Amino acid sequence: MSAALNPAAASSRDAAELAVSQPLAVRGAGRWRGLVLPVAAIVLWWLLARADLVNSALLVSPEKVLATAVDQILGGKLWRALGASLGRELTGFAIGTVSGLALGVLLGLSPAFNRLVGPSFNTFKQISLFAWIPLISVWFGLGDTAKVVFLSLAALVPVVVNTCDGVRNAPPKLLEVARVYQYSRWQTFTQVVLPSAAPAIFTGVYLALIYSWLATIGAEYLLVAGVGIGNLLIEGSEHFQMDLVIFGMFVVGLVGWLMNALARLAERRLARLRGQDQ
Repeated sequence: MSAALNPAAASSRDAAELAVSQPLAVRGAGRWRGLVLPVAAIVLWWLLARADLVNSALLVSPEKVLATAVDQILGGKLWRALGASLGRELTGFAIGTVSGLALGVLLGLSPAFNRLVGPSFNTFKQISLFAWIPLISVWFGLGDTAKVVFLSLAALVPVVVNTCDGVRNAPPKLLEVARVYQYSRWQTFTQVVLPSAAPAIFTGVYLALIYSWLATIGAEYLLVAGVGIGNLLIEGSEHFQMDLVIFGMFVVGLVGWLMNALARLAERRLARLRGQDQ
C-alpha cells in the first residue's frame, strides 16, 4: 500500500523527516550564533567612532583600519611580516614537537630514565617561559635563532607531558594480551602503546601549535630584531598608529583561529582513519 493511501505511514514518514531536519537546522543556526558577538562589537565600534564619543586618536574608525589593511596587503608588508612569523613558528613548533615526542616516550616507557630525568623536567616546566628570554638573548642574540629556540621551548612542554601520560596509561588488558601473544617490545609499542596514546599525543601537539604561535608574538615583542607580525604591532604602537595596531591584532587572531580550525580538522580525519582501521 502506498504512503498516499496510508495516512499512518505518511504521518510517520513526515515525523521522521522533521526529526532529521530539526537537528540540521539547529546545527546550522548554531554555526552563525558565534558571529553575533563579533558583529555586534564591530557595529558598536563603528557607532562610537562615527559619533566621536571616544578620542579618535585612541579608537580609530573601522574605515581607517580597512584602508590600512588594504595598504598593508597590496603593498606586500603584511605578507613579508606574516611569512617571517609563520616561518619561525613552524620551525620552532617542529623542533619542539619532535624533541617532545622523543622525551615523552622515554619518560613514559622507561622507569629508569624517568627517575633520572623526570625530577629535572618537572622543575624545568615550572619555570615561566618568558623567564628564559634574558638567557636566550645572551646565548643566541636577538635574531631568528633566539626566537626559534624560544618557540621550541614553548612547544616542548605540552608535547612531553601529554605524550608521557598517554604512553603510561596504555590499557593493562591490552598489554596483557600482547604478552600472551609474545609480542616483542617494538611490536607492543607500535601496535598497542602508540595507538592507545594517540589521542593524548595529538592533544599535546595541538597545544604546542597554539602555544608556539602565541610565543611567536611574544618573542617578536621582546626580541625586537627582524621582521614579523609582532614587529608590525610594535611599529604601530611606537608611531601611535592605532589603525596599524588594530589591524595587526586582527591578523594575529585570524591566524590563530585558522590554526585551531586546521588542527581540529586533522584530529577528526585521524579519528576517522583510526575508526576505519579498527
